[in-house]
Amino acid sequence: MSGSLLQERRPGGGANLAAEPVLEVKELKKHFPVRKGILRRTVGHVYAVDGVSFSIAQGETLGLVGESGCGKSTVGRAVMRLVEPTSGRIRLNGHDITRLSKAEMRPHRREMQIIFQDPYSSLNPRMPVGRIVGEPLYVHGIGTAKEREERVAALFERVGLRAAQMKNYPHEFSGGQRQRIGIARALTLDPKLIIGDEPVSALDVSIQAQVINLLMDLQQEKRLSYLFIAHDLAVVKHISHRIAVMYLGRIVELADTRTLFTDPQHPYTEALLAAVPVPNPRQKRKRRILQGDVPSPIRPPPGCHFHTRCPYAEERCRREVPVAKEVAPGHVVACHLR
Repeated sequence: MSGSLLQERRPGGGANLAAEPVLEVKELKKHFPVRKGILRRTVGHVYAVDGVSFSIAQGETLGLVGESGCGKSTVGRAVMRLVEPTSGRIRLNGHDITRLSKAEMRPHRREMQIIFQDPYSSLNPRMPVGRIVGEPLYVHGIGTAKEREERVAALFERVGLRAAQMKNYPHEFSGGQRQRIGIARALTLDPKLIIGDEPVSALDVSIQAQVINLLMDLQQEKRLSYLFIAHDLAVVKHISHRIAVMYLGRIVELADTRTLFTDPQHPYTEALLAAVPVPNPRQKRKRRILQGDVPSPIRPPPGCHFHTRCPYAEERCRREVPVAKEVAPGHVVACHLR
């Protein structure tokens, strides 16, 4: 995203990191079985998420970045319990929701919502958008029909749409308007946590800026917490208080936004930042191009997953899994060389 569209603002929300976190994830794993043959026997696993830990405070945005296929979206879906975690622990507002049944999860689902990447496929094309946004109220038995309609109308106005558009269908809206509808639906139940699974990547640059600024305004108003999943580092830098960098199912570095961009400690983070385009044709910098391809998540390399592409790898990196350690207050790195 062009930096000129987003350079005027900094993340808001007033996150209180000392308070009990809204979301706490410990050693989360999600391994998908690989089945072959007529009997569909399990012959291996896709190690999509392989021991991820982080927390999000009230009013805070945690950005989750990495290459395509690193497990970012699977983390978000596992936190929402849209896919069942293999192991680990998920705590929402102090409650362990990791192994709750569907019925037990029902009240907790009001506290967390998700904004999907594709603003069209995530909306039912056969339903008017007003009904789509108001459906969570109906499902949870909140308010009368008139009260639900008034609530939806207010949400439409808040996200920059007109209440008169509630009777229209998804195909009658632009991509940016559809994503605003998705945001309105996520806000319907007044959640404390919203997971954005690349919520602006399908939009053009100018619309991205509008949607990002809307999310930041809503965070300041409602003290929302965001898990913001994306691969666009310019967007993540603009909206996030802290950033976690994922590689092949693991978080390799986690720090506040300013520290991560000015003093990256993990070689993978350095390579990611070096690949960000600079919006100035006269400014030149040395690019760090990683050698080789990302290993298969079905057969991840032993030791540090990044050692096959790391220019600094030692023999120890090929044998031992690096333990995440705090190299500075709030700055955690999983690397043998730090």
